[in-house]
Amino acid sequence: MGRIPSTIVLLAAGIAFLVAAWRGHVSGELVAGRSGFRAYRPNRQDNPLGFYFYLSLYFGMGAIWILWGIFVFLGFLRPIRWR
Repeated sequence: MGRIPSTIVLLAAGIAFLVAAWRGHVSGELVAGRSGFRAYRPNRQDNPLGFYFYLSLYFGMGAIWILWGIFVFLGFLRPIRWR
């Protein structure tokens, strides 16, 4: 019963992560959290280590969420419990 909604939510979250990673890769700057009142935005020129670290996290999480959604759809994993 909850397989299709779980699949849609997981695929949408994975696609959102991949879009954010791709846009960050193209522009050279990522939003990577908060530091006080300002968002932390590593870029290629000022902080290449932080930029590529967060870029790999975004790509990895997007791929994992998409695979999780596909496995839920195929029945290999249980769907998310909705309360």
